[in-house]
Amino acid sequence: MDENYFRKVMTTIILAFLIVLSFFLLKPILLSIIIACILAFIFTPVYCWVIKKVKSENLAAAFICVLLALLILLPVWFLTPIMIDQSFKVFQASQQIDFVKPLKTIFPNFFASEAFSNEVASTLRSFATKVTNSLVNELAQFILNFPTIFLQFLVVFFTFFFVLRDKDELISYIQSLLPFSKDIENKLFESSKDITISVIYGQVIVGILQGLAVGVGFLIFKVPNALFLTLLACLAGVFPIIGTSIVWAPVVIYLLIAGNAFPAFGVVIFGLISTGIDNLVRPIIVAKKTRMHSALILIGMIGGVFLFGILGFILGPLILAYLLIILEIYRGKKSPAIFMKQ
Repeated sequence: MDENYFRKVMTTIILAFLIVLSFFLLKPILLSIIIACILAFIFTPVYCWVIKKVKSENLAAAFICVLLALLILLPVWFLTPIMIDQSFKVFQASQQIDFVKPLKTIFPNFFASEAFSNEVASTLRSFATKVTNSLVNELAQFILNFPTIFLQFLVVFFTFFFVLRDKDELISYIQSLLPFSKDIENKLFESSKDITISVIYGQVIVGILQGLAVGVGFLIFKVPNALFLTLLACLAGVFPIIGTSIVWAPVVIYLLIAGNAFPAFGVVIFGLISTGIDNLVRPIIVAKKTRMHSALILIGMIGGVFLFGILGFILGPLILAYLLIILEIYRGKKSPAIFMKQ
């Protein structure tokens, strides 16, 4: 056997072995590393502004790390006890709510059968119980697993610092590993940047802003368990097509049944403001950017949640987006793509 060929084969085997070993080594903290990279992408504009002021990469990155720590830790510290309390209250309330009564009022003929009404009530109560019970368990696990979560946070902050500071060198290194020509590399990175902005800013950030707008309405009009409902509205706002109305509309119905017409009207106003945020802010953020089809983003989010948990809201659409970018480069055609919009 040729000695050079033998060396190449052995080098490939050793490299493959080390890659597999490194994957299993990093697997427990892989999502934390990905979170740090996403956060670094989000905070890059702030970092660029700070570095112009302080003229030091280390100092600017450290300042952004402290800012991120405050943005995460302070709300968690103050809001977690409130969230746990309200989640328990919502769980208890879900056991006592008459789900069929408002439906009978709106659709009297459809719910004329008592047996059918009882079956629907049982199904809705079971669904509400599972959802609220899952949220309560997640909050409880957050507290029980605090030591592990703390270590994950350390990984996030250290990775965030170095990715933020050395992003240009990191991008150059990744480009050096890609088996594409320079033109395709530039197109790949430009499209990836556009689609990442579209998903993270245009879908996730705008969705959270929509949920917060609805939450302001809940707080102003003293809706019970407003903080918990705001969290649900933020999660719902992130999903395309679905939106925050899936949260505030039932709240409005509940308030009307309870005889609170004025708070119900106020929540509707803030719900419409939430819709306005989507219609006004999203086009500004993703203007002239490559965008994914809304249905594909929804599918990616749902699949991502099943695979990655809550982080799948972001990772699912991004994985599909990067696959589509590669496919579009492979197609090399100027005809419009069905899943990607310019």
